[in-house]
Amino acid sequence: MLFLVAALLLLGVVLGTVAHAPLTFSLVMAAVIAVWLGVFALRERHGRRHRTPSTGS
Repeated sequence: MLFLVAALLLLGVVLGTVAHAPLTFSLVMAAVIAVWLGVFALRERHGRRHRTPSTGS
């Protein structure tokens, strides 16, 4: 329950900050975050695909 309250508080702070920021700044930052998440997803997928299975010894 405490985690939910902290998450909602953080969401309110972030949304409040975005509401006062210029639209172009918000769009640029959204694009940067989207690219970052895309790179992370590709690295995770690539890492799981090329991981060798362990030999149980």
